[in-house]
Amino acid sequence: MTVPFVDLPALVRPSRDEYLAAFAKILDTGGFIGGAAVAEFERAFASFTGAKHAISVNTGTDALVLALRAYGIGPGDEVITAANSFYATAEAISLVGATPVLADVHDDTLLIDPDDVRRRITAKTKCVIPVHLFGQICDMAAIRKLGVRVLDDAAQAHGATRGGWTAGSISEATAFSFYPTKNLGALGEGGAITTNDDAIARQLVQLRDHGQAAKHDHVVVGYNARLDALQCACLTISLKRLAERNEARRRLAAAYVERLAGLPVKLVAEAADSKPVYHLFVIRVDAHRRDRVRDRLASAGISTAIHYPTPIHLQRAYASLGQGQGSCPVAERAANEMISLPMYPDLTMAQIDEVVAALRAALV
Repeated sequence: MTVPFVDLPALVRPSRDEYLAAFAKILDTGGFIGGAAVAEFERAFASFTGAKHAISVNTGTDALVLALRAYGIGPGDEVITAANSFYATAEAISLVGATPVLADVHDDTLLIDPDDVRRRITAKTKCVIPVHLFGQICDMAAIRKLGVRVLDDAAQAHGATRGGWTAGSISEATAFSFYPTKNLGALGEGGAITTNDDAIARQLVQLRDHGQAAKHDHVVVGYNARLDALQCACLTISLKRLAERNEARRRLAAAYVERLAGLPVKLVAEAADSKPVYHLFVIRVDAHRRDRVRDRLASAGISTAIHYPTPIHLQRAYASLGQGQGSCPVAERAANEMISLPMYPDLTMAQIDEVVAALRAALV
């Protein structure tokens, strides 16, 4: 049996007829940009997250960039984020002219370590971007105590909760990605920012549309970052099934945990007050045999991935930051140990059994 890392056709199949009907409606009306489909999705997503506003944009990266712009962050400022995130988190900081500062993570959860963040705060620090990695929310109570403005990166945490809070409603603003493989994925690119702050929401609406306060009234230099109506219509449809799909991911994660007991692998810990949505299911194996294990899994028909093989501070683009090897030791060690196993809502228990059997053989 072959097991794909993710099965995109399976993800969209249950809603195929609804997507096609939504396409036909938009094709017939010509409402490709803006309009009712965009407004409907923004209302629905704001309600889902518990936020007052949701502002759709064309990528998760733009969600971070526009939110940082709305915070007034720019040249001369520093923004602290996790060393083990996808590159786009730091890239967004650079794109507004600020300097990314990469912090280490907890060894058990692989989420940003508030104590390490505290050590890296300077007079130039204007914001912290905790990344809710793999579908689990960071320790936001500890992060808020740092006294620094917070922008959440919830690109992997649609529907995750911790301490009674839902991703998207915790901080002043939260950035989401709707890349097709996300828990809530578009049929292409997409992103959004949620906020409870009316002033930030107004700025974001202007920034995504060439800085316009009204048609032909450009009050700031903005972007063309609008999310089109077709994607919004499809996201509204997919959002209706997100809660049940997240529950499916949790059941699958629990099955993995049960079946992996006794094997020489380390799992990502689930915080006591956390309810993750398992965008990814990550294990850690000894670094010296990680690649061999992956090769053996591939030979057995099991597709895996690494999230992420090179911490951001060790990427060539950020050599100038001066955060070389050893500056984030936990993230660096984990990067050499992690394997992401297949995880998507339509994965079957038989497939999980196949993955675990292949992993057991690969670890010998």
